Amino acid sequence: MTGEQVVRVGGRRLRVTNLDKVLYPETGTTKGEVIGYMSRIAPVLLPHVAGRPVTRKRWVEGVGTADSPLPSFFAKDLERGAPDWLPRQTIRHSTGPKAYPLADEAAALVYLAQVASLELHVPQWRFGADGEPLCPDRLVLDLDPGPGAGLPECAEVARLARSILAGMGLDPQPVTSGSKGLHLYARLPGSQTSAQVSAVAKALAQALEADHPDLVVSSMSKSARPDRVLVDWSQNNGKKTTIAPYSLRGRSQPWVAAPRTWDELDDPDLRQLRFDEVLERVERMGDPLAALDPAPPGEPSATALATYVAKRDASRTPEPMPGDPADASHGSRFVIQRHQARRLHFDLRLERDGVLASWAVPKGVPEISGRNHLAVQTEDHPLSYASFEGDIPKGEYGAGHMDIWDDGSFELEKWRDDEVIFTLHGRAGGPLDGGVRLALIRTTGSGEKSQWLLHRTKSQGRERQVFREHDGSAPAPAADDVEDVTSPDGRIASPKPMLATSSTPGLVASTGAADWVEMKWDGVRALGVWADGRLRLFARSGADITDRYPELTAPGAVSLEAADAVVDGEVVALDGRGRPSFALLQNRMHLTKAAEVAAEARRTPVRLYLFDVLAADGADLARRPLAARREVLERIAEGAGAAVDVPPVFDDLDEALAIAREHGLEGVVAKDPRSTYRAGRSERWTKLKLTRTQEVVIGGIRPGKGGRSGSIGSLLLGVPDDDGLRYVGRVGTGFSDRALRQLGTMLEPLRVEESPLHGVPAADAREALWVRPELVGEVEFAEWTPGGNLRQARWRGLRSDKSPAEVAREA
Repeated sequence: MTGEQVVRVGGRRLRVTNLDKVLYPETGTTKGEVIGYMSRIAPVLLPHVAGRPVTRKRWVEGVGTADSPLPSFFAKDLERGAPDWLPRQTIRHSTGPKAYPLADEAAALVYLAQVASLELHVPQWRFGADGEPLCPDRLVLDLDPGPGAGLPECAEVARLARSILAGMGLDPQPVTSGSKGLHLYARLPGSQTSAQVSAVAKALAQALEADHPDLVVSSMSKSARPDRVLVDWSQNNGKKTTIAPYSLRGRSQPWVAAPRTWDELDDPDLRQLRFDEVLERVERMGDPLAALDPAPPGEPSATALATYVAKRDASRTPEPMPGDPADASHGSRFVIQRHQARRLHFDLRLERDGVLASWAVPKGVPEISGRNHLAVQTEDHPLSYASFEGDIPKGEYGAGHMDIWDDGSFELEKWRDDEVIFTLHGRAGGPLDGGVRLALIRTTGSGEKSQWLLHRTKSQGRERQVFREHDGSAPAPAADDVEDVTSPDGRIASPKPMLATSSTPGLVASTGAADWVEMKWDGVRALGVWADGRLRLFARSGADITDRYPELTAPGAVSLEAADAVVDGEVVALDGRGRPSFALLQNRMHLTKAAEVAAEARRTPVRLYLFDVLAADGADLARRPLAARREVLERIAEGAGAAVDVPPVFDDLDEALAIAREHGLEGVVAKDPRSTYRAGRSERWTKLKLTRTQEVVIGGIRPGKGGRSGSIGSLLLGVPDDDGLRYVGRVGTGFSDRALRQLGTMLEPLRVEESPLHGVPAADAREALWVRPELVGEVEFAEWTPGGNLRQARWRGLRSDKSPAEVAREA
């Protein structure tokens, strides 16, 4: 399509031309694709440029190639012929006043892309209501690698700068610049002038250079930059600008200034991202930089519909887009749509804060009181979606037919982050006519893709499940098949956990356990003993870990509906996306001093995910089948507290694996619902891992160099075999500064003269410092090499709950 076309963007009509013109020859990326990117990325880009004058860098004929780049020019003044509705603000320069465009809506970004403004640069301040610049509300550091340095060195400097900024009460966030280096942004209160912020940034850069002269340089001199990273503090000057987050770059490929997570900076293969990769990330995880430019108090978030827009192309799907006239608020509207996509499911949507909060419910609304159905939270939808019926074309997100199953109004009783209680009033004569009271209860995750239970309640309140005795549907277990968890006098004894064996989907299907599947949580196994109104926790080794998790074990923290009980579960720490993070849990699991525990509990709270019960109210339940034990667990844990969850069980192995992949979870555990609880490893519980992890014994240290000089460069690892402790490789990535300090302290007393590992290559043994093999850790890895070593290993953390004798090679 090379001619002229008129498009509608958020209520604006724009003329776009030459959509087939190639702007990035090396990738064949066209002007139409650039415009598509700008329209889809708008919800997350706009908050970072709104209210700021936009300086543009334009490539009218395209960017050319790496070998033959084409010319570009900076544009400050808004060109003649720009649409009248595009806001502008004048800034006086020595050469005269210039009217800068303000990009406050998606249509503005589409217009700028139409005139080949590929790069958008903005200052760290906004205009005030009087049209004058305010004090900066962001600090930025541009980390620019010199010859011989690259992104890994920039990431190293970013971590060093983060430590200093955190000590100043700032929380910096990284952005790969789309060119060579990294940017670090930190939100400011807006009470200091640009000159004051620049002075602070300069002092920070100079301090980094003084502490790390071989890695950092703070002056612009080109002769000082080889093999070092320039910390450019000058972009905090009120007259300077920085490439905006999510802006394209005019490089040989359509790279983007892409907000990243700190975990990503640990990746040795860290690289710049293309626009298609950035769109996929936004769809999957939202904006990691959202906290930098939040919406004003009382206003809906500017990014509320970012994921919705990122998943859809308005030119290809009939679904409504934000800005539609039908996006008028009704206050308490609901709709349930029947969606015949890849698999039939129902979509429940409730009006909230100017959008439709949405959940996918595979089995629909429970038919009877007390029944729970899985619900998975999806992206927020525009209000106009409440009346949508039609066919989403094949190849588009959510392809398939959608119609309205029922709609109407709802009465809200409670809306919390983890629980929503409401009564739906559907159409007259419809499925929900007369009112149905429902509760959504979050079990894991947060935001999009979090898992909930949709519970149909009795009108007077939530129905309690009644414990049923074993009904004989499974054979009664033999007396020697389980471990008695009660002592002779009837008191609960110290329990030992039941462990799963590794398996494959085919083997699981053959055992009959494919219809009882639980998520595998990336935490620490814990057995809880409930007595006298308080919970005590024990690691799988039997160690008492009660004092490490006061938010679970302090008086009143947890409440089980039983006089006494023994429960089985996992202690987890959730990251910013609501996913269990073993790395975060490392900050908690080794602390023993009360003050340190209390401080870290505020920074890294934990939750307890329960999945089994061994005893309750003086009765030993271990001999009962899993299905019967689960009923007791759900009953006694119903009101356990905000920090305790009973995650759902899935009846479809393929579906459970797909959900685990979507959430980035470690894998699943399939269990025979007839299985009794017996201590030790059992083939009636099987685990299927999606991420490859391996427990390892630390046998040596290679000293660090450069930024890690005086610390640990890498650890030499072993796994027991018939000849002792076999060397399986080393790991040098994935460590936080805190982890390195902790490991150094713990390993120093274990130093020995001779290697405890056999099979260490001479190159790896050179300069190695050997230690007694007493500490167990865990690594992620890509695969086993033919020679039996770990490939691309990355440190996950210490496993103080494991002994070296328990370590075995995973398949």
